[in-house]
Amino acid sequence: MKPLLVLFDFDGTLTTKDTFLEYIKFVRGKMRFWLGFALLSPILVAMKLKMVPNWRAKEIVLKHFFGGMDIEKLKAQGQSFAQTRVPEILRKGGLEQIATYKEQGARIIVITASIELWVKPWADSMELEILGTLVEEEKGTFTGKIKGANCYGPEKVKRLQAYLSLSDHTTIHAYGDSRGDKEMFAIADKTFYRPFRS
Repeated sequence: MKPLLVLFDFDGTLTTKDTFLEYIKFVRGKMRFWLGFALLSPILVAMKLKMVPNWRAKEIVLKHFFGGMDIEKLKAQGQSFAQTRVPEILRKGGLEQIATYKEQGARIIVITASIELWVKPWADSMELEILGTLVEEEKGTFTGKIKGANCYGPEKVKRLQAYLSLSDHTTIHAYGDSRGDKEMFAIADKTFYRPFRS
């Protein structure tokens, strides 16, 4: 029998905070975090005004905080972040829902615009599949650029369709909390918008 397919957005849906921001604080510290965003504030305002695309603003932030860093060090910090910080910001309701789906034998995939460097270690520990934004590395260092496209909006569906055949599943449930999940909701049979309060 074909399994139920369940799609979860990560930031804001399964977590109470944005892990992109939390990871920067975790690696660089709060002082560098606030100084960095003060410097980058014109870019963030331009993004809000839709003068700069989301993916480009993300690259600028990534390059500012992590460009040129050793990729293995970033992966190790991602593992540590997933083990220590992520559990503190997970929504209890989301974890309970995941456990219920696992008992039902559903196939569960986390699809997120966040970087796989820090989301994948958590997903692996939960035995969940993961599709997230990838980053570019060169000679063992992070270039500051996104590899491929930012896993947001329509890209979530593109990544999913390249990863599996939707027809291999009886029903699709999708969980999300923002405009970035609109296209993912469009392919689902049942959608859940901001379902978890805690």
